[in-house]
Amino acid sequence: MNTAFNAGAFTWIFLAALALTVATRLWLAARQSSHVRAHRDAVPASFADAIPLAAHRKAADYTVAKVGLGRADLCVELAVLLALTLGGLLQLFADQWARAFAPDSLLHGTALILGVFVLQGVAGIPLALYATFVIEARFGFNKMTWRLYLLDMLKSTLLGAALGIPLLLFVLWLMQAAGALWWLYVWAAIVAYSLLLQFIAPRFIMPLFNKFSPLEDPALVERVQRLLDRCGYRSRGLFVMDGSKRSAHGNAFFSGFGATKRIVLFDTLIDRLQPAEVEAVLAHELGHFKLRHIIKGMLLGWTATLALLFALGLLLDQRWFYAGLGVQTPSLAMALVLFMLVAPVFLYFTQPLGKIFSRKNEFEADAFATRHAKAEDLIHALVKLYRDNASTLTPDPLHSAFYDSHPPAATRIARLRAAPEAT
Repeated sequence: MNTAFNAGAFTWIFLAALALTVATRLWLAARQSSHVRAHRDAVPASFADAIPLAAHRKAADYTVAKVGLGRADLCVELAVLLALTLGGLLQLFADQWARAFAPDSLLHGTALILGVFVLQGVAGIPLALYATFVIEARFGFNKMTWRLYLLDMLKSTLLGAALGIPLLLFVLWLMQAAGALWWLYVWAAIVAYSLLLQFIAPRFIMPLFNKFSPLEDPALVERVQRLLDRCGYRSRGLFVMDGSKRSAHGNAFFSGFGATKRIVLFDTLIDRLQPAEVEAVLAHELGHFKLRHIIKGMLLGWTATLALLFALGLLLDQRWFYAGLGVQTPSLAMALVLFMLVAPVFLYFTQPLGKIFSRKNEFEADAFATRHAKAEDLIHALVKLYRDNASTLTPDPLHSAFYDSHPPAATRIARLRAAPEAT
């Protein structure tokens, strides 16, 4: 009786948390659309000289379109989650796979979790296609062909299977064999795995999807090398990525650790920015590296993972956890997949904390850039990127607090304008 009561209570707790999360997400989406539309016909004064009204309106329409897509995606996500849990689909998966594999075996658990991943992936395909071939195309960003899209999907699926299935098998084995401290061993395995990916991704994974060519512009190479020398940064290469074959959006990033460290510029970025502006953008990205933002972010993520695995360890033997989510046959794999499904529901309202950390890093990287390049060059580069990427200049503040990893454009530019000149 007590187990049934606890299971029923947890069902209602889950539904209440889910309803609150969904309602908040829809409310924030409505706020964002309303706020962006309300400011559609007036460029903010601080950008009036650099952003044409037509570009500002395009950014507003693009933002509203993406918000609408997000609402549809939320509906699909909600339907899949409820079908898998209270709808009994997870239990059906477990029963069906039990005909082929022993119920508590590694193969049964792996098949169960992969089945959920496949269902989620298939459910998301229609909206992903709509995002790429309708919304991105409507606003002039999509460069993908159907052939390239399908090829990317095939590569991603095979790569995910090749990298993910061995890790999944190892995690399930540790959960079975490592005793009461299994969660600590699983955490150590995940940390080691994430570090391994940092080393192999630049050389072996990223080239499967994009071509990376050494930067050939001598003047730009010299300018960037002077920047690196000033900052005491040693890189294994400065590369241009053919991002234009998929999208008109521009970007730059650092990747890899140790001997695999490299600087990557999108070809679209080089086409749009002047050399001094490229230097300023790279100074910002270099700031993330020199200020150890990447390491700090990884440490924060690993700490959160450890806490979540510990919480999962507390739930493994609680039958109300399974029964409350529509599952009658508990197992280690079932606990893992249930936890992955429902944890985001209960953790949604912690999301702004991560954004605060990310925005702090962005401000610090901007400040670093102004010490090694000209603030005005970074401002010009950011304004061009806001314009060319159709990034809204007038996000709803509350929506931005939940979802935006970068500070609002007006706040960021104001800080840069107040920064002291580089010496």
